[in-house]
Parts: sequence; C-alpha cells; structure tokens
Amino acid sequence: MMNFGTGTVSGKGGNLMEWSVNNTFKSLKDMEPKSVMDMSIIPSIDPIDIGLGSSEKGSVVPTPKPRKKTMTSVYLKFFETAPDGKSRRCKFCGQSYSIATATGNLGRHLSNRHAGYDKTGDGVTNPTPQPITVVVKKPQSQAKPPQVDLDHLNWLLIKWLILAAFPPSSLEEKWLANSFKFLNPSVQVWPGDKFHAVLREVFRSMREDVRAILEQVSSKLSITLDFWSSYEQIFYMSVTCQWIDENWSFQKVLLDICHIPSPCGGSEIYQTLVKVLKLYDIDNRVLSCTHDNSPDSVHACHTLKGDIDSQKVGPFCYVPCAARTLNSIINDGLRTTKPVISKIREVVLEMNASAQMSDEFMEFATAFQEGSWKFPLDASARWSGSYQMLDIVRKAGKSLETVTRKYEETLGSRMLLNPAEKNAVNITHTFLEPFYKTTNNICTNKVPTIGLVVFFMDHISETIAACRDSRHSPDWLKAVAEEMATKARKYNDQVCNIFTYMTAILDPRIKVELIPESLNSENHLEEARSHFIRNYSVNHFPSITTGFGPPDLEDGGTVSFAEEIARKKRRVSMSSSATDELTQYLSEPPAPIPTDVLEWWKVNSTRYPRLSVMARDFLAVQATSVAPEELFCSKGDEVYKQRFAVPHNSAQALLCIKSWTQGGVKLKYKSTEIDYERLMELAASAAADNNNAVGFEKKLK
Repeated sequence: MMNFGTGTVSGKGGNLMEWSVNNTFKSLKDMEPKSVMDMSIIPSIDPIDIGLGSSEKGSVVPTPKPRKKTMTSVYLKFFETAPDGKSRRCKFCGQSYSIATATGNLGRHLSNRHAGYDKTGDGVTNPTPQPITVVVKKPQSQAKPPQVDLDHLNWLLIKWLILAAFPPSSLEEKWLANSFKFLNPSVQVWPGDKFHAVLREVFRSMREDVRAILEQVSSKLSITLDFWSSYEQIFYMSVTCQWIDENWSFQKVLLDICHIPSPCGGSEIYQTLVKVLKLYDIDNRVLSCTHDNSPDSVHACHTLKGDIDSQKVGPFCYVPCAARTLNSIINDGLRTTKPVISKIREVVLEMNASAQMSDEFMEFATAFQEGSWKFPLDASARWSGSYQMLDIVRKAGKSLETVTRKYEETLGSRMLLNPAEKNAVNITHTFLEPFYKTTNNICTNKVPTIGLVVFFMDHISETIAACRDSRHSPDWLKAVAEEMATKARKYNDQVCNIFTYMTAILDPRIKVELIPESLNSENHLEEARSHFIRNYSVNHFPSITTGFGPPDLEDGGTVSFAEEIARKKRRVSMSSSATDELTQYLSEPPAPIPTDVLEWWKVNSTRYPRLSVMARDFLAVQATSVAPEELFCSKGDEVYKQRFAVPHNSAQALLCIKSWTQGGVKLKYKSTEIDYERLMELAASAAADNNNAVGFEKKLK
C-alpha cells in the first residue's frame, strides 16, 4: 500500500504547475513548503475496553475502580442512530453497525477509514462525566514511508486516460474515488473539468513540439487521411505526416484529429485539411496525399492539388489507398461464403470460450494429423479472422466436425456443414490464398512502398483474371471475379501516372523491370529524367557548379558573354552527370524483394548523391491511408472501439496525445516535461517502504 502526502497543486482553476528538479509539483502562486500529513493505516493508539475480570495484555494503565463502560462516548457524535433504533450509521461513509457495537469498534472504524476525523474542529458538549478509557500504546515503526505528492496520483491517472483513450468522465465514478480512499483517505482525485483543462494544456504544449520537429525536416513531406464517425455521429478526419530523415529512418507523426463540420463533404474536408497544413506551416512542402478512396476525399485532394500547382512550389499528387481497395476486393471474394463463415465463427467462438472444447479440438487435430492450433483462434470479422475460418475447415475439417457433433446439443445441428458448403469453402480458400499472402506481406513489411504495393496489386489482378477466364471455375466464382476485376482496374487506372512511376522506380527492388506493363512506358521514363534533372541536379547541389562566388555583373546588370557561355557548359555538364546517376542506377539489376529499402539507400547514397535526395522525397509517399494491419487484422477492432467511444470534448486531445507519446514525443504540461519514470520510482519506493513498515509492526504485535 502506498502512503500519500497532501497535494501541492490545488485551487479552483487549477494553479499553474511546474515540474521542478526534484520531480515534485509546486504552485507558482505559492512556492512555500506545504505541511504533509503523516498518515498511517494502523493508528498509533487504539482505544480498547477492559471489563472486570479481564486479563491484561501489553502495557495496561490500571484504573483505581474498574467499572462497566457506559454507552456515552466521544465517538458517538460521528454516528447517527437509524430510525429503527437498531443500528448506527457513520456520518462520513454510511457504514452501519449494530446499536450494541462497542464504541471501541466505532473508534477503530474512524481511525482506519477516516483518519483525521478528530481534527474537524467540532466541539463535543456532554454534561455527563466521561468514562475513563484504558489504552494500549503500540510501538511504531522507525522507518517512515517517503512522502509522495498526492497530485502524482492524478498525473498517473492522466497517463492511464491517454493510453486507454478513456474520457475524463471515467474518473468521476464515485466508487473509483472510494477505491483510492481505501488506500488513503486523503486522496483527492481531480474533478472532470480539471482533467479536461490539463489535457487541453498538454495537447497545446506537445503540439508545439511537433511543430518544432517538422521545422527541422529537410525533405518533402507526405500526408495520409483517414475518416470515421463516433457514437455521437461526429465525423472525424485524422491527418498524419510521413517523411524519411537524414539517417534513412522512416518517420511519421499524427498532425491532428479534426471534426469535419456538416455536411461533411469534399469542400469541408478541403478547408479543414488546409487549416491543419497552415497550422504546421507545411502547406508548401507536401509532396503527396493518400486518401481513403471516397469521392469526398478525392474532391478535397483535387482542390488542394489545384492550389499547390498554382503556387508552383513543386509537384503534388494524390494517391488512392491500396489497402482499402484490396479489402473491398477481398470482401467481394468472400460474399458467397459469408453465411458459411458466420456459422464456423460461432463454433470457434464457443471453442475459444471453453477450455474443454479447445483441448478436445487440439487432441482430435493431433489424432487426425491436422496440424497444431493455438487458441484463442482469430475469430474477428476482419480479413485475418475470416481467412482463419476458411483455414480451419480446409486444414482441420474432421476435428472441427467431431467437436461440433459432440457438442451438438449446445451448438445446434445447424452448425454442421453440408457437402456443398464444405466444397464452397475449399474453392474460396484456394482462390483467396494469394490474397492472404499478399496482405501478410504488406502488413509485415517495414516500408510498404508504392512500388512494392503496385507490384502486388498487379499480381492480384492477374490472379483474378486467371480465375475469371478458367473453364474450371464455377459460375458463381466467375461472377465474383468479374466484380473484383472491375475494382482492380479502377485502382490501376488511378495509379497509372508519372508520379507513381517515379515513386516505383526509386524502389531498388522494383525499378523498371518489375513495374506493371500498364504503368511502364518510354514517355514516363523520359519525364522522370526531366523531373530529376530539373529539381534535383542543381537545386540541391548549387555549390558543385563552381568553386567561386557569383559572377560580377557588367554595367548594364547583364551577364557577360563569356559567363553566359560558361553557364551553358556547366549546365550541360551537370545534366550529363545527373543523367548518368539515374542511368547507372536503372542499369543495375533490382535488389532482392526482402531487401530493406531504406538501408539500401543509406549504403548507396554516396554513389547516387543527387538521386538519393529524390528517393528520400518519393519513398515517403504512402501506398495506404491507414496502417494495413489495422484494416486487415484484429488489431483494427481495438482502434475502432477507442475512436468510436471517445466523446467529442476530449477526442482531439486524447487521441493526439496518445499517438504522440507512442511516437516518442515527451508528455509536457506547458513547457515542462512530466517524468513518468521518476513518478513510478517514487511510487515503487513508497510502496516498498510502507510494506516494510507494516511488516515490522506485525512482528512487534
């Protein structure tokens, strides 16, 4: 148990706080040391009643005339008699005791549960003589637990709220406060409005740090957009920024969680997005925006491109989300078997909940040589869970059927699959296996670049076409494949442009050799050369054209004839050198697919000093608007639940602060960092010392 001292942050509005060198909070209004109440769970003096004929235990102070103790006691003023006259209730907490309960027990209740009750200042008027109370003094532990600021607890609760994405109102439940008071009656949890105020200030402080981080980025930035609605039917947009730093490490940071006002269309999305970019002063440094494929976000990105193009600050392109496209294609492939998958999922959920059923399934799987299975099985409604349902029927069908039959009374006979359903599951499983391998690779790849994802999407298109054109495919699967092909073609049409081409060839695993035919063209290659020479051969390396300062201007302010000739020669030399970098890079065979792209460029950047600058910009362009594992795997359920449940008044602060702290940004209040490691050290030290003190007292009893 932890002992706390009184807090040093107080006041109606929450006085300004600072985190001092010794890691304690102090009020900026009042820097004088505060008194700390030394509380102990076991009181030093415990009143007990000694009756006639009782044996003495411990050091007893004898009375001249032992007599029966009357029911009149100083403790009774803290209890009220119930209307039935049979019990007394504590005025502090409402705890009831029988009317016959000894006052010593009432005193122990007050000492243990309401320490400091005797310092209320209320006098006791009682004309009757007070009985003589015999007391036993218990020895105190010599080691006192360290005094810990009560507001430390509230800052730990702030951390809990952030990581769990719980609203501050969660702390207003009275039984949570009662739980803390059980450990120490002096604990005061901040009210909800103070938690809100602190969270808002932490959000503002950390946002300034994010601004400072982005100011130091020398490369172009790419952004991604994601959208969702909360339980309050509030429409939100998250804006995330990505880049590759000088050490060739991929970086990303959440910029904001924005409420999109009604009617939540493309115009509102565009206006909100522009505000975020201007707030961070990056509106002229964005290279691309990856959206969620919705018409409204496409409209917003198209309008933003018009703005950026008109300012001539550099190229800008918007990219459809490959993960959402692939997820939509997969859902088409699952449509026919979804009712069967639902039946399998119900059985699997029962097995996950029953240790007996899961053990028996694993025993049957061993007996039937149907592999080993780890419980709980993924039964989520996302792609990973749906494929797991297909997988268990395909690979452990006998074991699943045996368990289902054994528990038929519980599960119901309808859970057994008929031959037609089993056949449909087997066909669908075989058809979608390449999709499962693709999503696994995208989810586990360190940097799923545009080039790699386009390479996989091309393979998916080929798989769909082969199924659609095969005479062995059943008609229902051919119809499904046709719909899947339509969505795949739409995605390919959107990404077939010079921007995607340049991004793809800068992936050393892809280059020109592995780019889909629809994207590969001689015109694109020439445009890529022109863009490279125009934007990366001179602008990033101005010092290498000459070792001298700027040329002197003649009287008319024009460049001399000789200097004009020299400039042309330098430009030709520079263009040739830059072209040679690109030509040399593309002439080499692609790196193996498992290659770490960023590590490859880190090693080879000295060979391609100009091209590597372009690679840093373009390889940060995202193929997906959301982390693939959040879309395809059960992890996405956690993200969805948190976003859905957070109320509007704390959504922005909670979700942003959580993302920032997980990304390594230090949690700050105003300009002061909150050292949570030190807080936990203090808490652990207090708990250890208190346990030692309690143990010492027990030995002395």
